[in-house]
Amino acid sequence: MTFGFAAVGVGVLLHAVDPREPGNYPTCPFLWLTGLYCPGCGAMRASASVVDGDVSGAFGFNPLVVIALVGLVVMFALWTRRQWQGRPKLSITRPWVTTALTVVTVVFWVARNVPGWTWLSPA
Repeated sequence: MTFGFAAVGVGVLLHAVDPREPGNYPTCPFLWLTGLYCPGCGAMRASASVVDGDVSGAFGFNPLVVIALVGLVVMFALWTRRQWQGRPKLSITRPWVTTALTVVTVVFWVARNVPGWTWLSPA
């Protein structure tokens, strides 16, 4: 339940202090140091866009984060249902899931830094 309250709190913060406005939050340290986009670059702006109901705009900032947010909501709903039903918690994921998520993240990281592929760069 704490996760739900934390998610609502982050949503309220992102709505109140808009990361799409320059100067409200610091620049990504990886971008600042290397000039390259990390997999999380644009994540706060994408999350703020989702909170404000602009899902298509969120995809322009970071499509991986939008997909991950959908996955997190589904996982939270499934977890909540298990809790209400009194079923045991699932705490260990299968190794292939972790490997797949890592591969997708690394491929996304490399792809968004390929010269000319601006469609994956944060808007």
